[in-house]
Amino acid sequence: MNNIVELLDGVETFLETLPKKLEAKAYWTMSLLQRMGTELKEPYCKPVKGYKGLFELRVKQASNIVRLFYFQHRATIFIVTSGYVKKSQKLNKLEIERAQRLRDRFIQEENHDQT
Repeated sequence: MNNIVELLDGVETFLETLPKKLEAKAYWTMSLLQRMGTELKEPYCKPVKGYKGLFELRVKQASNIVRLFYFQHRATIFIVTSGYVKKSQKLNKLEIERAQRLRDRFIQEENHDQT
């Protein structure tokens, strides 16, 4: 299947701040999402509990952990909204809420453009 992974503004800049091996692993994980789409499962991705339609891409390289948030748009497009370096066991609620706001804004603008 020909899936598309798109990065919202700021995601590429965030990825560039990561150590090179971690950045490479993040892009590799996104390529898995592109190749496998909704068939991609743990340990690479999982839904964010309590946030319908929002998923996390799970990237780990050595002791470094990054989470990238994304959602499915239409049948074959996956939009990466944002990401952060994970420093504790729990997901950062502020980062999840930010990703949700970015998702909502994207959908609102998409709906506005179609009217």
